[in-house]
Amino acid sequence: MTSDTIVSIFLGIGLAASVGFRVFLPLFALSLAAYFNIWELNENWQWVGSLATLITLGVATVVEIFAYFIPWVDNVLDSMAIPLAAIAGTAVMVSTVADLDPVITWSLAIIAGGGTATAIKGAGATSRLASTASTGGLANPIVSTVETGTALVVSVASIFAPIMAAVLVIVILIIVFRIYRKLRPRPKT
Repeated sequence: MTSDTIVSIFLGIGLAASVGFRVFLPLFALSLAAYFNIWELNENWQWVGSLATLITLGVATVVEIFAYFIPWVDNVLDSMAIPLAAIAGTAVMVSTVADLDPVITWSLAIIAGGGTATAIKGAGATSRLASTASTGGLANPIVSTVETGTALVVSVASIFAPIMAAVLVIVILIIVFRIYRKLRPRPKT
């Protein structure tokens, strides 16, 4: 395994984690990176760097970010975004991993990409439900701002410093699971 392959795996994991916070923002960041030749995508995924894809993902990103600031709409979006996060997390991983056998690439994409995105999105949805229940949705814009900011930071780090992004993902996963354990419903005894 070459260093380029390892770095591409870190990029994919970082973007997949970002997908767990915002589905379209990391895809838009990847499209921007490909469009401006900052990152080269796999041969079958070159279309992600096209102008049409860049514009489409840019519009989707703006709509998604603003929709999460509307109480109750954000909870509906979370329920739809969990399966989308799994798909998008897998897609960003497949599009970025270089020089691996297709079976390994897809296995890694499904497990590391889709799994990471789904775990973060699920924990985020749980925290938003807890926020809605405890504050009537008034604190949800704060949760949305933190999620969007985290998605932006991890996406940018993934593109420009993939190894640092992988470390950020580990830290984020630890924090997310600690929050999830505090917020999950306890079995009644």
